[in-house]
Amino acid sequence: MIKKPSRNGLRISKHKRIRRNMQGTPDKPRLCVFRSLNHIYAQVIDDVNKHTLVSASTLEAELRESLKEANRMDAAKAVGTAVANKALAKGITEVVFDRNGYKYHGKVAALAGAARAAGLKF
Repeated sequence: MIKKPSRNGLRISKHKRIRRNMQGTPDKPRLCVFRSLNHIYAQVIDDVNKHTLVSASTLEAELRESLKEANRMDAAKAVGTAVANKALAKGITEVVFDRNGYKYHGKVAALAGAARAAGLKF
């Protein structure tokens, strides 16, 4: 019997392959994106100190209220803008983008574009 590999398993193996060459430093932390079926999350992580510096998601109260009638692409853009504004408030201007094994397409690309438009460099 032929067994089809799970899509999440393939994504995790891609993520491990990407992370071999990528690391967030205190000067240039890593912007990591995770998307579930209903929500999207973004974190700015310092891998040297193993510390999350900034995070934003569609589950936060202020974003959730403004996104009640919005579609998922608009939600991803709002999360990208929110994480960029929080990072800029902490003095973080440059990050390394970690797509977490997802294709750079759709919600992931929308989040990245909104973060760039808000002032983050990557």
